[in-house]
Amino acid sequence: MRPTQQAATPTVLAWAAVASMGAGAVHATAAGVHGEHRQAAVAFAVLAAFQVGWGALALAWPRRGVAAVGALGNAVALGGWLAAMTVGIGAIDGLEAAEDPAFADTAAAVLAGLAVIGAGAGALAPAGRRPRPRLPGLFGPVPVAAATAVVVVAALVTVTGDDHAGGGHVAAGAGDHAHGDGTDGDGAAEGGGGHQAAPVPPEPFDGTLPVDLGGVPGVSPEQQARAEALLTANVEKLPRFADTAAALAAGYTPIGDAGTGVEHYINWSLIGDGRQLDAEYPESLVYRVGARRQRTLEAAMYVLEPGSTLDTVPDVGGPLVQFHVHNDLCWRGSGDRYQVIPAAEVPAPCPAGFERKLLEPMMHVWIVAHPCGPFAALEGISGGQVQEGEAVACDHAHGSG
Repeated sequence: MRPTQQAATPTVLAWAAVASMGAGAVHATAAGVHGEHRQAAVAFAVLAAFQVGWGALALAWPRRGVAAVGALGNAVALGGWLAAMTVGIGAIDGLEAAEDPAFADTAAAVLAGLAVIGAGAGALAPAGRRPRPRLPGLFGPVPVAAATAVVVVAALVTVTGDDHAGGGHVAAGAGDHAHGDGTDGDGAAEGGGGHQAAPVPPEPFDGTLPVDLGGVPGVSPEQQARAEALLTANVEKLPRFADTAAALAAGYTPIGDAGTGVEHYINWSLIGDGRQLDAEYPESLVYRVGARRQRTLEAAMYVLEPGSTLDTVPDVGGPLVQFHVHNDLCWRGSGDRYQVIPAAEVPAPCPAGFERKLLEPMMHVWIVAHPCGPFAALEGISGGQVQEGEAVACDHAHGSG
């Protein structure tokens, strides 16, 4: 082969090299995201080094053997992604639980898949075959590299974005919704002659003890005491699950909603166990998925006992507390592991492979400051439905502003 031909890179192998380097860039960022899990961080760092290094090597030294190595390595990356999204990778700390695919990891997987195809084609090309010239126009190296760069940048933004804007953490209608008892978010009665000031100035809840949920008209002393007792118990007891490893060890598994900005871990053995609103045994834990995709425990979600309905929920705190249900979710899985996707409301059917799993009424207890108070619901995939005729409550009186 003449030197000029030797230096040329076949188009498919050039595509594979660019795709591999793009996937490697995403995995390099993922290494930092999983910094709290050393094994996962090391695995992503090694994978990133291979994908970027191989891509550079393939562009500089296009050989069938090099192409074969790239196809194999990126196939391993693609297989690891499939395992992480379906069953988890138990041998790697931080990846042991399956997660719902997010844009960044899906983009990296697609790029790895393109690298497998391109590198495989390069490896299987007949020996001594003259490399095909690079294609002009949209399929030339510059447009392909530019398109890959756009995908990679978009993926990196979703990984490193500070709060996954639009996710499930921000309470529905924060600042606009009224309490179910006919009071507005500031605890003042609506109607006629203006707003009536609360008899006791309310204090926003900031996640510390002691708690004071006073200052909301329509809440009896008994209701206030019950709500304060439940909130206090959660502030005291939930921090033992601050590390997701502790939650996994206790039987909680993620349901695949991390893409909303918050992630629910559910212990399915506690559904219908005879305990209700018990801070020692919350049915679900709620983690914020923040910058670098680190999980921060922020709330418990309690699910009432089988047979409960929105007409029979316990009076925990009167207008301070609101229960909700979900008839717009579909699930797949069995035993102690389920994954969830948003869906049309009942009676619409679920997609193939998914089923309805209608849980009893549930409520959140936040142990951190929240714009809509310590018992706020969520929005989006986590919003759910409240009692017919009620508005989704937002407790501005005890919210974080």
